[in-house]
Amino acid sequence: MTWFPLVALVLGPVLLVEALLARYEVMLYTAGWRSPGADLPPGVPYARGAGPDRPPAAYLVYLDGIGKRRFTDTRDGGQLVKALIAAAPDLRVLGQVQPYSPLAAPLADRPVWVRIRRHAGLLLFLHNVMQIFVAADRRYRPLYNRAVGAQIAGQLRRAGYRPDSGVPVVLLSYSGGAQVATGAVAELHAQLGAPLLLITLGGFHNGANDLTRALHLHQLTSAHDRIERVGAWLFPQRWPLLRGSGWNRARRAGKITVHRLDPATHLGRRSYISPHTRRPDGRSHLEHTTDTVLALVRTVTAADAPP
Repeated sequence: MTWFPLVALVLGPVLLVEALLARYEVMLYTAGWRSPGADLPPGVPYARGAGPDRPPAAYLVYLDGIGKRRFTDTRDGGQLVKALIAAAPDLRVLGQVQPYSPLAAPLADRPVWVRIRRHAGLLLFLHNVMQIFVAADRRYRPLYNRAVGAQIAGQLRRAGYRPDSGVPVVLLSYSGGAQVATGAVAELHAQLGAPLLLITLGGFHNGANDLTRALHLHQLTSAHDRIERVGAWLFPQRWPLLRGSGWNRARRAGKITVHRLDPATHLGRRSYISPHTRRPDGRSHLEHTTDTVLALVRTVTAADAPP
């Protein structure tokens, strides 16, 4: 296999540079040299779905996978968000959060990255992959969690959320967004006092974050999802042997429920969010995932509904 050394020679230095640069944002945030962006560009709403004239049943924050590099959703993530809004107009949905930027700065809007994207778009994905590992690194994890948790709290306030109102907040995360979602729990609880429900879809995370303040975590997975299995194998905190990790403590407390979405895959035409492939019951994978997510959301909205 003569191509392998060549690929390693090309990608090795790139990955090394990305590993060094990935820490840059969180250190700028921590030092106070840069403030996270708060305002959205013209035409991008702070929330979609239920309007400001009526209180929503819940706020749903969608944290996209590593393809997220703009305020708008990725193609697949956008399809899921649209399907959720169409099926549940009583929810107020936020999809603009930047899970891979502690400074809330979309990668594709930065001038140097605009030029890079034209010639080497793969680097944008590598950047976000490295951000996941920074968020999982025990040295940077508390700083990253605080930064992105504060970003989510700020966006929720601008979308109309009132702290201590008791309205549920659902963190729906896809792939690497699960690392950010689990990390944001403590900061969101501290700032908003919100009941927090987590739903991970093919979640890739290290299992180290404390889930004590979460009501529950629903793990949507599939036996055909190789990427999620890699995460469960890669991070020791996901192994049953490390009983003191946040993930294993939550499991023992009965806070984690696994839902199988077989035979969906992580990516491609048979992915969780694919509108093309049909299941035996006639629904597409996108429809099945949407129905599953909404059924889980209703477990918290129904509990808060008036008799």
